[in-house]
Amino acid sequence: MTEDDPLGPLDPDFAANFRRNDRRPPCQLYLISPLDVTGGFADRLARALDAGPVAAFQFRVKDVDQHIAAKLAEPLQRICADHEVAFIVNDSIALAKRLGADGVHLGQEDGDPREARDALGPEVQIGVTCHDSRHLAMEAGEGGADYVAFGAFYPTTTKAVEHHPEPSILSWWASMFELPSVAIGGITPANAPALVAAGADFLAVSGAVWGGDEAAAVRAFAEVLRG
Repeated sequence: MTEDDPLGPLDPDFAANFRRNDRRPPCQLYLISPLDVTGGFADRLARALDAGPVAAFQFRVKDVDQHIAAKLAEPLQRICADHEVAFIVNDSIALAKRLGADGVHLGQEDGDPREARDALGPEVQIGVTCHDSRHLAMEAGEGGADYVAFGAFYPTTTKAVEHHPEPSILSWWASMFELPSVAIGGITPANAPALVAAGADFLAVSGAVWGGDEAAAVRAFAEVLRG
């Protein structure tokens, strides 16, 4: 059992035996920005969103003040709006409110979903990072989160990670709760099928898209998600 998950070990057969409920929507793509969104990134984002269905885009920059972050975000937010893609702000409830964003994604140190709901209102999507912990995920759900995120499932260079859940956590979650789950961490078109089969509702992807031809990568993920 992990330090954050007092529920104990999860049956590894959850993933092997899992069958997706027909009432659950198909898995969708959730893009996360690179840390550097300057230069020609807006054009890259537009090409990615033109290439295939994307449910959401998370604006994730670090170590810049809110005024600069807002300036960087605004053209990307317009592109997302034009493509009917949800624009999610990483970490900052204040920046999400300033931008009128569609949602905010909170790490475990970034505030409580109840605080975000009070600040942002009933329509904004609130996601919470839950690592490899079913306990944290249930707490997030009880706190009013709209989705929970598990990971990192695979090695990633996007951020330092300490938690490495098995796909079975997605199966367990989908079997127990209607709240959507997001799988994150080193996901590529090659390794994504196992997470889709295990019950992920969204695949959160960064390096596999922005590390090369973004349009080709989105098309490749679309093929996976079409099954």
